[in-house]
Amino acid sequence: MNSMEAGRRFYEEQVKNLIHEQFGQYEDRIAVGIAGEGSDCFGYDDFMSRDHDFGTGVCLWITEEDLNFFGRRLSIAYNELIDGIPGNNLSERLRERRGVMTINDFYSNVLGTRIDAEGFVLVGREPDGEKKAEAFFGDREWQLLDHSCLATAVNGEVFRDDLGIFSAFRNKLLDYYPDHVWRIRIANALHQYASSMQVNYARSMKRRDFVAARLCQAKGIEAAMELFFLMKREYPPYYKWTYQRMAQLDHNGRFSKIVEYFARIRCDKDVWELSWQGIPYQSVQPVLGDPMVAAAEEIAFLICEMLRENGLTAGTDPYLERYVEEVLVGR
Repeated sequence: MNSMEAGRRFYEEQVKNLIHEQFGQYEDRIAVGIAGEGSDCFGYDDFMSRDHDFGTGVCLWITEEDLNFFGRRLSIAYNELIDGIPGNNLSERLRERRGVMTINDFYSNVLGTRIDAEGFVLVGREPDGEKKAEAFFGDREWQLLDHSCLATAVNGEVFRDDLGIFSAFRNKLLDYYPDHVWRIRIANALHQYASSMQVNYARSMKRRDFVAARLCQAKGIEAAMELFFLMKREYPPYYKWTYQRMAQLDHNGRFSKIVEYFARIRCDKDVWELSWQGIPYQSVQPVLGDPMVAAAEEIAFLICEMLRENGLTAGTDPYLERYVEEVLVGR
């Protein structure tokens, strides 16, 4: 049983009764589930995950108004229940991630920008005390938000939400980026992949700068996986879980397998010997004798295929920089 399953059982067998018996008049105002930071919220916790921030618990999301009405009493009752579980010595970090919290604070902390309960970005208050807010997210906010923060905001499970405020904001995020923001993100990732693996890797090898070549490989892997998630219209999780989630989404396994191979191989210095001996560098023709270049070109071919499947181009050239402007023009 992983933490998500254990959390649901804990809710069904204990937390639900606590809420019903002690806070019955507010029962339909308390959203309950498990979501946010931590591998358990993505369902990726395993035996190794138990060495830190591990234990039984759930999130109880309420409004700012309800925090003042009954939230503090609910928090005390919930913590007493948690502390009564034998061996459930929760770390302070996990206590912050579970228990009673406002809907505002949950989304604000995860996304790194102040959110009010109705799903607006707070930008201050008027002199009379009225909230000064901008509707949901503007283009700037969407572009500044980190992919993994968005994934963290919509992961896990909601066990109950009668009021619907928590789920309404969650569903807004699950609707994904606006089309023009989606295209900007794709264009940026295409440029990063092309510049790192289809241009700068070869230049680094020509200069015998193996550190820069390795950095190009890392940036290429990052951009390739980002493009995969953008094509699937799903937010990638925290970096150490990105490949695992990608492999789950990649039903035929073609993309995930070549990315894994790409991550494992090393550059072939011997292939570049002629370059080092004075033969001019050719930027047009990839040096396919280097397995790093061959794998990078195969990944680029599959990315190009996904671009076509998403109606972003009709092109077949695997040089991805060619599609940056085309993707942006379609905004």
